[in-house]
Amino acid sequence: MSEIPHKRSGMMRLRNYFLTGFIVLAPLAVTAWLAWTFIGWVDSWVKPYIPARYNPDFYLPFPVPGFGLIVALFLITLIGFLTANFIGRSIVGYGEHLLGQMPLVRSIYRGLKQIIETVLSDKSNTFKQVALVQYPRKGLWALVFIATEAQGEVKQVIERESGDTIAVFLPTTPNPTSGFLLFVPRSDVHILDMTVEDAAKLIISAGLVSPEYQAKTQALAEQEGLETPPALPGEAKDMRNKPAAE
Repeated sequence: MSEIPHKRSGMMRLRNYFLTGFIVLAPLAVTAWLAWTFIGWVDSWVKPYIPARYNPDFYLPFPVPGFGLIVALFLITLIGFLTANFIGRSIVGYGEHLLGQMPLVRSIYRGLKQIIETVLSDKSNTFKQVALVQYPRKGLWALVFIATEAQGEVKQVIERESGDTIAVFLPTTPNPTSGFLLFVPRSDVHILDMTVEDAAKLIISAGLVSPEYQAKTQALAEQEGLETPPALPGEAKDMRNKPAAE
């Protein structure tokens, strides 16, 4: 009879070892696969345009992964350098003027340019804050990313009924790249201290990977020499409403 618990404990150890190894290797494997796929995709676009005498694949018996990515990064940096001077700005301005004469292309180009300039601007706070809103009805909460304040015609129409309004992006689970654009009254948007990365992990994992907010609060309390972490605003309010113990 004593052999059965021993066998069970041995199987449990093997199971725990397997799960530990899987947890360690799975993120590494997925990251490596994504990086390799991205490098191969860029190489497939760039390498065909590289002259054979400058392409190491022409001299070596095997392809060199990442060479196309290096060339692409160099060309992008070079274009940025040339655009920074007067001649480069003139050429870019002339090219944008030509695109502006094309009915369909100009709409796509101007829209993409405005989006990219807004997202990559150092002064922009777009998608740098996480908040909670009640969606799709009161009592149900959803994580959103703060986009910007409502502007233009949308702002004028909504302000008549809801006042100051914020545009937020509601991502879907487990794919945060798709979602919904919502215009929510500022008073209904609850800003969180959570980072965008932590929010993305929470959304992708369907709530399984949650930021260690209480652990961070406890660590801050220990640094300040407190025995217990400071109460949250809601907790402090509840404590004030509780009657004193006899």
